[in-house]
Amino acid sequence: MAQKVKLSTIAESLGLSTATISLALRDSPLVASDTRDKIKEQARALGYIYNRRAASLRTSRSGIVGVVFHDVMNPFYGEILKAIESELDRSRQTFILSNHYDSVEKQRTFIETLLQLGSDGIIMSPAIGTPIEDMTLAEENGMPAILVARSMDGVDRPTYRGDDSYGISLATNHLISLGHRTIAMVGGTDQTSTGRDRYQGYVNALRKAGIEVDPNLRIPGPRSKQGGFEAAVHFLSLPQKPTAAVCWNDLVAIGLMNGISRAGLVPGVDISVTGYDDLEEAAIATPALTTVSNGQAEVGRLAARALLDRLAGSHEPDGIHLIKPEMRIRQSTGPVRPRV
Repeated sequence: MAQKVKLSTIAESLGLSTATISLALRDSPLVASDTRDKIKEQARALGYIYNRRAASLRTSRSGIVGVVFHDVMNPFYGEILKAIESELDRSRQTFILSNHYDSVEKQRTFIETLLQLGSDGIIMSPAIGTPIEDMTLAEENGMPAILVARSMDGVDRPTYRGDDSYGISLATNHLISLGHRTIAMVGGTDQTSTGRDRYQGYVNALRKAGIEVDPNLRIPGPRSKQGGFEAAVHFLSLPQKPTAAVCWNDLVAIGLMNGISRAGLVPGVDISVTGYDDLEEAAIATPALTTVSNGQAEVGRLAARALLDRLAGSHEPDGIHLIKPEMRIRQSTGPVRPRV
């Protein structure tokens, strides 16, 4: 079996100290960039592999961060993850990803696994029903937790997410400004802070405009394109005959528009539809989707930065940190059109 290449081997080949080699391979600014590049090139040539386990014994840090979301197949979480990865890369941190699919048991198993691996911290969008004890388990074992997208009642941890109530009120007010008065809300659940806040933003906007809130115009549940598509049948059969829909997210909105089109109606002309999140797909949908930019990239960047700062000994204040959403007006909304 081939012998493992050691730091001393690289040092001897370049006539440098092992301390210099170690610093360079950890991207320390104490080593000149040209020297760092030369050392890394030699390390690759010799087949050196960084021993993370040995390094963790020396530094009490594993260099590993856990990231757990509801479902990373949702582009919303994918965009957050991309920003987290970019920020962690700058500090040479590696992440382990898990989907909990709103299973508390699956999420707890992941937390326990991270603790066994000596993970430095965790960034999570907590599963529905996550008990406070699971958060305490992580923190009491030296694994700081940062929350994204969803907040938890009774948990005072740094939490980064969009201002969902304000964001949905932007979408609802946009429809009201176009003359719509019978506006349905499609998707979401009261089991999450996100769902509760978005529905409250919808309610607040209607009330402020003097429009009666009709609970029958709420179609809870859908969070995917398939869910939005299936909800179109219910939406189009509502006795109140809504002229517009505020959707839980872009996926639901695109699915709903497909269902509306399948029924022979034209989204943006016969029925106005707004989404939420401003995913990449929103701008190229047919019609292009009017939506709300929810700052996913900023959420991911700030969450990763907050965790790295905690690991470095400085603390971002606990509590909820809201990113202000912005409206993106496209072709899926238009003036109210009387039914014939």
